[in-house]
Amino acid sequence: MENVISFVNDIIWSDALILLCLGAGVYFSIVTRFLQVSQLREMWRLLFNSESSSKGISSFQAFTVAIAGRVGTGNIAGVATAIAMGGPGAVFWMWAIAFLGSASAFIEATLGQIYKQTKDGQYRGGPAYYIEKGLGIKWYAVLFAVATIVSMALFLPGVQSNSIASGISNAFQVPVAYTGAAVTLLLALIIIGGVKRIGNVAQVVVPFMAGAYILMSVVIIMMNITEVPAVLALIFRSAFNFEPAFAGVIGMAISWGVKRGIYSNEAGQGTAPHAAAAAEVSHPAKQGLVQAFSVYVDTLFVCTATAFMILFTGQYNVVNPEGGFIVENLPGVPFGPEYTQSAVNTHFPTLGSGFVAISLFFFAFTTIMAYYYIAETNLSYLNTKGRKWMIWALRLVMLVATFYGSVKTAESAWVLGDIGVGLMAWLNVIAIFLLRKPALKALKDYQEQRKAGLDPVFSAKKLGIKNAEEWDIEPEAEVNVKKEKELETV
Repeated sequence: MENVISFVNDIIWSDALILLCLGAGVYFSIVTRFLQVSQLREMWRLLFNSESSSKGISSFQAFTVAIAGRVGTGNIAGVATAIAMGGPGAVFWMWAIAFLGSASAFIEATLGQIYKQTKDGQYRGGPAYYIEKGLGIKWYAVLFAVATIVSMALFLPGVQSNSIASGISNAFQVPVAYTGAAVTLLLALIIIGGVKRIGNVAQVVVPFMAGAYILMSVVIIMMNITEVPAVLALIFRSAFNFEPAFAGVIGMAISWGVKRGIYSNEAGQGTAPHAAAAAEVSHPAKQGLVQAFSVYVDTLFVCTATAFMILFTGQYNVVNPEGGFIVENLPGVPFGPEYTQSAVNTHFPTLGSGFVAISLFFFAFTTIMAYYYIAETNLSYLNTKGRKWMIWALRLVMLVATFYGSVKTAESAWVLGDIGVGLMAWLNVIAIFLLRKPALKALKDYQEQRKAGLDPVFSAKKLGIKNAEEWDIEPEAEVNVKKEKELETV
């Protein structure tokens, strides 16, 4: 069975997917005139510039739900894995896919907003919705929804819970089964509360967890400030085959850098549009820009922090594709959170392992929360009869997968996770490329209104965008005013 899973993973994560993701990022960067740079100030302004409603969460809550999904075990264990398999050069390719992927993130999040709809009394949206409404291909939308439910509920939770359990075990010698049971119970208490509770928890936990981790990394970077030029030089030399020691893994550096970069920041994967669609905003491009910024937070801040800590301290191994190791500074230590724990322990022996384990808990746990929200949104899209029992079945499957993942091997957990990410990326990147025009129209409309000094308001009819019913509904206040005028006329 493990051989079959590995075979499937190799097919999905062939060079074709890597080229597709990189190519999409380059294309969207060009057609949006590199909004990841030109609109950076606007991204920050919009981050706190909306409020929640009875149907939607605030822009910041949607941002934190998306960050909860993006900032997870990939930022700690994933970075370590990329370095172990591709050498220091893999870090550069993680940066590259983040920078380019920011434009892809804008496109998919904006589409999520344009084609959202009200279901179950709240905004729902995501790739399945915009594939059906924008492309008019129902079977493709259903395929994405099913693939996402399976990935979010069955394949991916195990990666997060496994890293939590191994990190806690390494730091506090707690049996992985105990940690798995505790994580599963806590998850049950939160996901039963639905998206509102997830949003409320995320907006408190996410800023705290990311801030504390980045603060620790800044302290370690400042303690090694003189080493920054040397580490940057090592990353760039290794990325472009100018470092003799890592010349044999240049292909692995690109492959693993892109793979772990996509796993970490999820740009183009199709997960973030679900959270983006739930936001209450006056224009889709607003949430698109906010979600583009979340890629920076994930990869350029948190992943870079992890990479620098590991490379500063030399607490890593690099696998030789032909057998053995090119670098073996940690004999017998499996690649994963242990690299980061060893790095922090170098400077803070009594604090390091525990701090990383707790950070990993928050990072990974909030990611599982986001996974549940995404799975439930796609179940809502399928609109199955008797959906209430299916929601409970979804919750049960996810809780079982979370516990099981905590006690199985890290390698098998990551392979299943990669399959889930790859499936969604294939389906979504193709979809957003075919649907680029509505998103680009929204961006142009937003920029023109901002240039005119307005707070942009979106009209799907004005831009000739069909099947965006949520944006063609007149606000209740305007409807009441019209009724009053009609009565006065009578």
